[in-house]
Amino acid sequence: MEEKQHNIWFVTLVLTIIAGYCDSITFVAADKIFSAHVTGNFIVFAYQMIKGADGDAWIKLLTFPIFMVAVMLGGWIAAKFPNRHLLLLCEGIILIIGGIIAYSLGYIDNGEVTWPMYLVTMIVVVAMGLQNAFGKLFAKDTFGPTTMMTGNVTQFALDIRSYCNSGFRNADFLTGVSRGLITLGGFLVGCLLGAFVGKLFGLVGIFLPGIVMVICYYTTRANTSETKVA
Repeated sequence: MEEKQHNIWFVTLVLTIIAGYCDSITFVAADKIFSAHVTGNFIVFAYQMIKGADGDAWIKLLTFPIFMVAVMLGGWIAAKFPNRHLLLLCEGIILIIGGIIAYSLGYIDNGEVTWPMYLVTMIVVVAMGLQNAFGKLFAKDTFGPTTMMTGNVTQFALDIRSYCNSGFRNADFLTGVSRGLITLGGFLVGCLLGAFVGKLFGLVGIFLPGIVMVICYYTTRANTSETKVA
């Protein structure tokens, strides 16, 4: 049980950092596109439209169907293979491939809008779709959603309220706080890292979270329950 809890802590931290990293690096280095929280692209699209953006604004809407297809693919993989953490390995491989493509096509300047930039960005969207599928299908493997923080902030606030109402005697408070700090703190760290790397190296930087995800898979797979999704 203790080893399983350690896995949950580790997987949650890694996934939140990677989601924040990918969201920030595509926003900074790929024409303000969100790769993890794709519904945010609706807002950016609407903003660019009222500002009189050029014809490339519609591409932000393309992230939505691509994300949906990736989630469906994740569901198929989870149902086909017994090791549920295989989704994490697939995500890591996809990010590594995206980084290699970005490097092979040359440095993608942050201010230059090109088709390779959009290609690599959509690859990141696919990877984030797999991570979101993992979070929905295997919710007990993490402390909460790893790509969208609104629900985690809500739970964090409710935990604090519960602690105050109990007269500061709720024994579960520290557990709730530690989980909240892992999810929210991990995402914030990932955002900062993604923005920094994206500014320096462009989308080539998505190679890094791919390596981390592969390491995460091989670190945790031995202790993963063999559970199939119907």
